Amino acid sequence: MSSPAVPLILGLDHVQLEAPPGHEAQARAFYGEFLGLPELLKPLALRPNGGVWFALPDGRQLHTGVVSGFAPLLKGHPCLRCADLQSFLARAEAFGIEVQEDRQLAPLRRVYLHDPFGNRLEVVEGGHASELLT
Repeated sequence: MSSPAVPLILGLDHVQLEAPPGHEAQARAFYGEFLGLPELLKPLALRPNGGVWFALPDGRQLHTGVVSGFAPLLKGHPCLRCADLQSFLARAEAFGIEVQEDRQLAPLRRVYLHDPFGNRLEVVEGGHASELLT
C-alpha cells in the first residue's frame, strides 16, 4: 500500500506520563523547577481530573495524568533533548537527582533518570540521528 499524498500525521503534539493521585506538587518541583519547563494552564473542563501540563521549548507539551492504580513506566519513556548534557548533569547533581549515563550509542551522549513517580526519562544531547527505510 502506498503512502498518502498528504501526510496523515503532522507531528507529535504532547506526551502524557501517568502519576499517582495528589502528585501535582512533586510534578511542579521536578518538571517545573528542576527541568525548567513552564507550566501551562489546563483547559477548564480537564482541571478536575488533576495532573499538570508543561510546555517544551519547541511548542510540544508534556502532561502528567492521574491514575488511581498507578504503576511507573519502567521501559517506555519520552526522550527530551538538551543542548549541553554536562550542564544537565551538573543541575541533576545540584537537585540530588540520580542519573545513569548510557554509552551504547557513542558518540551520542544520553542519560536515563526517573521522575519522582518512577517513570523513566531519557535526556539526549542534541538528538538521535535517524534514517528512513527505503
